[in-house]
Amino acid sequence: MTRSSNWILSYVPRNLREIHTSIQLMAKRTKKIKDDGNAPKKLKLASPGSWDHMTLPQELEGKVDFNPVSKTDEGRPWNLKIISWNINGIRAVLKSGKLAYLKFENPDIICLQETKCAEADIPEEAKFTGYHRYFNSAEKKGYSGTALYSKVKPLSVTYGINMPEHDSEGRVITAEYSSFYFVGVYVPNAGQKLVRLSYRRKWNEDFLSYCKDLDSKKPVIVAGDLNVAHTEIDLANPKTNTKSSGFTPEEREDFSTWLDSGFVDTFRHFHADVKDAYTFWTYMSNARKRNIGWRIDYFVASERFVKNITANMIRDVVLGSDHCPIMLLVADDSVTDKEQKIGTGTIAVDEKENLTDAQEKED
Repeated sequence: MTRSSNWILSYVPRNLREIHTSIQLMAKRTKKIKDDGNAPKKLKLASPGSWDHMTLPQELEGKVDFNPVSKTDEGRPWNLKIISWNINGIRAVLKSGKLAYLKFENPDIICLQETKCAEADIPEEAKFTGYHRYFNSAEKKGYSGTALYSKVKPLSVTYGINMPEHDSEGRVITAEYSSFYFVGVYVPNAGQKLVRLSYRRKWNEDFLSYCKDLDSKKPVIVAGDLNVAHTEIDLANPKTNTKSSGFTPEEREDFSTWLDSGFVDTFRHFHADVKDAYTFWTYMSNARKRNIGWRIDYFVASERFVKNITANMIRDVVLGSDHCPIMLLVADDSVTDKEQKIGTGTIAVDEKENLTDAQEKED
């Protein structure tokens, strides 16, 4: 700054001059840091998949019971916890710190939707300790994608529904366990102005056929973002959304057909008439704070398996996405003594060590 400009500065109020002086000092310090090579370095990431550095998001403190008491009608306590969550981008939710919620929830099975990340680019921090990990990515980068994490190694894992016209978008992962099939799914949206409604209906038909085929072998649990609000109590503004994707008569009819085929919306099984229970809120118009939402994330189960389910809960206080997680608690009679430790939050003896990339590839 020139001498004349310093003269002018003498007429500036004192508080503004102090700000100016502080800026000058900061500029000099920044230049010194650059000159002596002591510029701050980026923080080193934690070891791959480590939970150790993750802390509970502040907004959840004291608001979530991570070990609820819940039993079947016959009095059997749950021993298997399943979480489903549309995270709207795995890298984004990691960066926000909100994915740490899963560390404290400690599920036995986790299924995620909209990972929006090629498998080769999955961050190391998303390869959680103590889980077998499976990813199904879309061919289109930054689009769709699903993930499945399981403490117990499934008997088998498959990707898609064996139909090429549906399987390029990374929407389905199926894991077979001893007493049920678990299907993590991200159902396609009918799109703006319903441009994909005809495709969505074909998907609905083919996906139902896929689930019925599995159900003919053993019971099925389907979890994920199904992109449909089934009834008027499943969204805040039904009257103004009858032509909106996710609430068209066609999509709702297709979901009814699914439920009429031997499957159950487990949330409504436990909470038949509950209102204002939503899992998705648009980022616009402060919708989440006002609870102007939709219930479009589900656990749908084979009718004959429902007797093993103790609870279905919506974790609507969990932030990090435009969706919140949903939780299913199961009393699985087929779980062995070794595997029962998993349901109570303890990794079984042969699962204690971190699963390496080599082990993951073997899966």
